[in-house]
Parts: sequence; C-alpha cells; structure tokens
Amino acid sequence: MTNRTDEWAEMRAKHLRPKAERPTSTAQGIHHMALLSSDVERTIDFYQGILEFPLTELFENRDYEGSTHFFFDIGNGNALAFFDFPGLDLGPYAEVLGGFHHVAISVTPETQAHLKQRLIDAGVTIHFEHESSIYFDGPDGERLELLADSLGEMYGNEVL
Repeated sequence: MTNRTDEWAEMRAKHLRPKAERPTSTAQGIHHMALLSSDVERTIDFYQGILEFPLTELFENRDYEGSTHFFFDIGNGNALAFFDFPGLDLGPYAEVLGGFHHVAISVTPETQAHLKQRLIDAGVTIHFEHESSIYFDGPDGERLELLADSLGEMYGNEVL
C-alpha cells in the first residue's frame, strides 16, 4: 500500500482553509438521500422496526407511476428516503467510482450499543467494527454505518 501522507498534506495546504476563514456553505443540509427498495414492507420493518427510525411519509413517486416514495426520520431534520420500482429488474448492487458507498448515521454510543444488539437479534451480520463505527447491510444490500460520534466529528477529528 502506498503511503500518501505527503500528498494529503499538500492537498490540505492547497485547499483547506482555517475554520475562521471558511465561507458559509450555500447548502442548508441534505434534504434526503434516496435509496432503492425491492420490498417496501421489508424496508419499513428494517428501518422503523429494527433501527427505530420513524416512517414519516409514504406516497407515489412522481417520476414513475406505481412507485412508492417513502421517508424515515434520521434526526436533526434529515431524512433517508426510498423508492421501489415495481416491474423493473434493477439487478444486484455494483460499486462504481462516483457511486454510492455507504450511509453513515450519527448515534450516541448508548444508542449504537442498543441498535447493534437489535441488529444481532434480528440476524443482521455486523461486517466490520472500528473504533466508534459498526458496518452492516440493509435489506437490499445497502451499506450502512452507525457512527457513535457527534455530527461534525469523526474519530476525534472535527470534520465540520
């Protein structure tokens, strides 16, 4: 594996402004992140039933007749949304550059321990644990992380 420490230092020096000098973002935040669901009931059972993210709305997707668009509250005004596309064979997940890798959701350490046990009790495999992170798959293979760090922090580093 290549040591990229010097490269990262150069990129930080070139692009990263001190916090006091950074402009305010033009964005208000992520309104929702949309993922695909092959089974609406199973997705609701997983996200609301196991992870305890409340279902907040469900209606027809305006872009595809008969498709369901539904939302879960993941805290702080953020939503995780799903579409189903009945009748379309979308095939298995494939990772591509520029594509989706995983969704990291911030929780307290206590909540992470509680949800980890709920996942284990439900037969969900925890694929990887590192410091304050646990990684597992959702019902359609979507990669998820429960990160026991505050929003804006990661592994003791301030990222916002």
